[in-house]
Amino acid sequence: MTFFETDGDAGLLSPVSASPFVAALTGDRAVLAAILKVEAAWAAVLDEAGLAPAGSAAVVAAAADVQRYDVAGLAVRAQGGGNPVIPLLADLREEVRNLDTAGLGAVRAVHTSLTSQDVLDSALMVLAAGAIRELLAELRSATAALAGLAETHGHTLCVARSLTQHSLPYTFGLRAAQWFSGLAAAAARLEALELPVQTGGAAGTLASGTVLIDGTVLTDGAGLAAGTLSPFDLADRLAARLGLAPVPAPWHSNRLAVTSLGDALAAVTDAAGKMAADVLFLSRPEVAEIAEPRVAGRGVSSAMPQKQNPVLSVLIRSAALQAPALAAQLHLAAANFNDERPDGAWHSEWAALRQLLRLALGAAVQLRELADGMAVFPGAMRRNLELGGPLLLSEAVNAAVAPLLDGTGAGPGAARTGKQRLQAVVDETLLAPAGEQADTYRALLRAAVPQELLSDARLEELLNPANYLGQAAEISRRILAAYPEYTGQAGALAHQIQNGASRG
Repeated sequence: MTFFETDGDAGLLSPVSASPFVAALTGDRAVLAAILKVEAAWAAVLDEAGLAPAGSAAVVAAAADVQRYDVAGLAVRAQGGGNPVIPLLADLREEVRNLDTAGLGAVRAVHTSLTSQDVLDSALMVLAAGAIRELLAELRSATAALAGLAETHGHTLCVARSLTQHSLPYTFGLRAAQWFSGLAAAAARLEALELPVQTGGAAGTLASGTVLIDGTVLTDGAGLAAGTLSPFDLADRLAARLGLAPVPAPWHSNRLAVTSLGDALAAVTDAAGKMAADVLFLSRPEVAEIAEPRVAGRGVSSAMPQKQNPVLSVLIRSAALQAPALAAQLHLAAANFNDERPDGAWHSEWAALRQLLRLALGAAVQLRELADGMAVFPGAMRRNLELGGPLLLSEAVNAAVAPLLDGTGAGPGAARTGKQRLQAVVDETLLAPAGEQADTYRALLRAAVPQELLSDARLEELLNPANYLGQAAEISRRILAAYPEYTGQAGALAHQIQNGASRG
C-alpha cells in the first residue's frame, strides 16, 4: 500500500469552520494536547497522593508536550487498537523514560489504573471546555450587538411575515430582540453544562484503582483503612486539576454527558441559523431592509462582478443545516452503547462531537461579525410595510369595528355578523388591482361603517400601523431583562427594566 503525505484536514470544504482559531481549539493537535493533559494531570494526582514515585509528575508533564509527537503517525497507528490513546501511551512512556534521568521510575505514574476510555472521554470534555469558553465569548459579543439593535430600533416600523405573506405591523427592535433571545437562551444552556471527568477503569468498577490504593485485590472496598484515599477521591482530584465536574460514579456507558453537550451545541447553531435565514431574506435586493457588513473581497462571485453575496449568513446557515444530524449521531451512539464498552458506538461519537464544536465555533465567529456590522435601512422597512396598505390593519379593524356592526343595517346583508361584513369588504378589496387596493379598502370600509359608529379620525387611527404594535416594546424589554448577562453595554438598562417590572 502506498502512503501519501498530508497536511491534515484544513477545512477546504467546510469554510464556516476553516480558521486557525477553530483549528487551534478543535484540531487533531488540540485533541492530542487534551489527551496528554489528562495523562499529566493523573500522574500529578498519583504523585501528590504518594501512589507514584515522588517527582514523577514533573517528568510526565515535561513528556506531555504535544510538540514531541507525530499526530499523523498516531492517527494511522490508532487503527491497531481502535483509539489514539493506545499508540500514544507507548510513545509517552518512551518519552518519560528518556526524560527520567534521575531514575525515579516515573513511568509508573503513566496511565496507572486508567483505561483508554477514561482518558479519551475526559480529554474530549477538556477539549469541549476550552472550545466552549471561546464560543461563549463570541456569543456574548453577538448578543450584546443584538441588544443594542433592539434598543436602537425599538420603534422602527417594519412588517411581520407569516407563511411568506405580510401579516401585521412589527418593529425591527423586536426582531433583533427575538434573535437575541434565541442566542442568549442557547448560550445560557451551554454555559450551565457540567462537563464531567471519567475514571472507571477497564470495566467501570474501579478495580485497578482500588488495588493501586490498597495493594490487594478487594471486594466492594472491604479492607480500606478509615480515612485513606479512595478511587473516588482520586477522580475528584483529577476533575479539579482538569477543570471538569466531579461525578459520583463512572459514566462510561451512560452517555448523557455527551448527548447533552451535543444538544446544547446544536441549539446554538439552531438559533444562529434562524437569524441567518432571516438575514438572507431581508437582504435580498427586492426586500433590502438590512445588509451584511461589507469587507473587501467578501461576497464576490467568480462570474458576476456586481454580486455582493451575504456570505456570513450563508456560512452560518450551512452550519445550522449540518449540526442536527451530528447531534442525532450522538444519540444514536448512546442508544447503542451495548455492554460496558461498545463495539463501535463509542468510536462513532468522536468525530461527530468534534465537528459540532467546530461548526458552533465557526458559526459564532461569523455571527458576531454579522451582528456587529449589520446595516439597517428603516426607509426600506417602511416601504415594504406600506405595500399591503391599510389591509395590513384589517385585524385591528375587525377587533374594533365588528362589534359595532353586529345587529345593524337593513336589507339582505343585515343578518350577517359584523365580522362577516368586514370580511366581505376585504374580499372585494382583494379583487382590485394591487395599486388601487389601499384606496378601495378605505372607501369600502367607510361605506360599510356609518359615521355615527366610527368617525373619520378614529378610522385613520385604526389604519395607522404604529398604533397596532401590541406589546412589541415591552416584549423586547422583557427579553433583554431575562438575560442581562448577555446584553453587554445594554446590561445596565436591562437591570433597570427588571427592577422597574418588579416594582410594578
